[in-house]
Amino acid sequence: MSRRKPISNSTSAQALSRFATQAQRALALGGDVNVSITSSNQMRSFNRRFRGKDRATDVLSFPSEAPGVAGDIAISLEIAARNANALGHDLATEVKILILHGMLHLAGYDHEIDNGEMQEREATLRQRFKLPVGLIERTPTSPTKTIKRGGRRA
Repeated sequence: MSRRKPISNSTSAQALSRFATQAQRALALGGDVNVSITSSNQMRSFNRRFRGKDRATDVLSFPSEAPGVAGDIAISLEIAARNANALGHDLATEVKILILHGMLHLAGYDHEIDNGEMQEREATLRQRFKLPVGLIERTPTSPTKTIKRGGRRA
């Protein structure tokens, strides 16, 4: 198994930040977006606290009702690394896929109830950004969820 460079590398962090800005612009999503790369343990804690599910997940989105703040996205680095390895692409690519998915949720999309609208928008943006298969296509019942402030699911 090949060893990949860690995502904490400043060049990778800058590239991911630029990508997040591009995705946010493409979605015309106003306000600040905070992206947190965290552990599976922390994601499990978030998932348990806000969704009542005692398991880690790859990405969670937390929309904000505060003026000037679109919301927060949390990503499990460990799950992203496993997914990247299993799917044959690098870790930065997987994190971009997760950022894009989270941004779509912050923009109000919800693949569980929108009759394919989010999947179509995600596919269009993945093509634009030259990203491989996204979460919706690879897991029709993706554990990715949007959480409203106060713990209510969007």
